[in-house]
Amino acid sequence: MKEIAIALIKAQSEMSDAKKNATNPFLKNSYADLNAIREAVIPVLNENKIAVLQPMVEINGEMYIKTLLLHESGETIDSITKIIVSKQNDAQSQGSGITYARRYGLQSLLNVGAVDDDGQKASQPKPNATTEILKKAKDGNFTLEQVKAKYSVTKAQESEFLNL
Repeated sequence: MKEIAIALIKAQSEMSDAKKNATNPFLKNSYADLNAIREAVIPVLNENKIAVLQPMVEINGEMYIKTLLLHESGETIDSITKIIVSKQNDAQSQGSGITYARRYGLQSLLNVGAVDDDGQKASQPKPNATTEILKKAKDGNFTLEQVKAKYSVTKAQESEFLNL
């Protein structure tokens, strides 16, 4: 599991939380739907040579979604989430249960949160980069643009980063 672990650590350092983009009509709360979770994680995972598969599997007569992270090396990490349906033999209920299991399985396995997309985060200043952050970023093969997207970087720090 060495290769997938290295790739997953790098991917998680590049991931952001999913944006809450849907509203529950009954509870009136917002949440990140399956597409928001996928948009937050799959491009970053793919950049790090990790694919996501979510097949349905049967275990002891019960149905589950297996969330499988597959690295190009062939190494995998997986988890299962039970598919819970509110009404048996109802396609809409089953589809809803599958979607919930996929969303929760992916979000849980990758430790992805969900944040309100209300502009508050965008208005907050970026944290300042430090020499330690710059060294870790360079060691992790991050570009200067990636570091600048996350941190406030001075001209002197830009030069330091390029010379590391």
